[in-house]
Amino acid sequence: MNPKPKAKKLNKAWLHDHLNDPYVKLANKEGYRARAAYKLKEIDETLSLVKPGQLVVDLGSTPGAWSQYLRRRMSPGGAAAGTLAGTIVALDLLPMEPIEGVTFLQGDFREAEVLERLTTALDGRLADLVVSDMAPNLSGIASADSARVADLIELAIDFARHHMKPEGALVAKLFHGAGYAELTRLFKENFRIVKPIKPKASRDKSSETFMIGIGVKELATRGTDTP
Repeated sequence: MNPKPKAKKLNKAWLHDHLNDPYVKLANKEGYRARAAYKLKEIDETLSLVKPGQLVVDLGSTPGAWSQYLRRRMSPGGAAAGTLAGTIVALDLLPMEPIEGVTFLQGDFREAEVLERLTTALDGRLADLVVSDMAPNLSGIASADSARVADLIELAIDFARHHMKPEGALVAKLFHGAGYAELTRLFKENFRIVKPIKPKASRDKSSETFMIGIGVKELATRGTDTP
């Protein structure tokens, strides 16, 4: 049996859905590189996380839609270029086309040398907000994939604990399934306020959700809450 016709049909169906997606159309109209911008937009509008003057770290930034949204929110009048009231540092394993005012670092967040470069880029300052759209390449093997997701989430939380203000917030992408409950517990151990949000811009078929942790707990209080 030749699987190619089925694959071709699936590709056509995906392309049709993509081109007719209202968020894809809106992203094209408003100049965003990806529909993902509207996921962060809804999270921000719900919790009022992004403010002018902040230092924000964007993990897993490529192609740059989240950095674009942050840049507009931190600019007078929401401009995509010109004056920027604040600092945005973005990081991704893949290259990213430049965004005016955004400092971009290319490298693997899991490597100590890359984390050191990111820390250096912060120039001794603590972040007000850390946003992470990071996701590993999924293999389809549930146990392996959940371990890869957990590794990135744990690194993001550890980074936030050491490089974010006590009252700051971490936004991170999770996936429902194996390991989700454990990662939720990890957020509750490390942050005073924990809120899960599945933005309308997340496709219905997607298992992704976003966990927001606000206010880093002191080390002495960790583990005292029940999940």
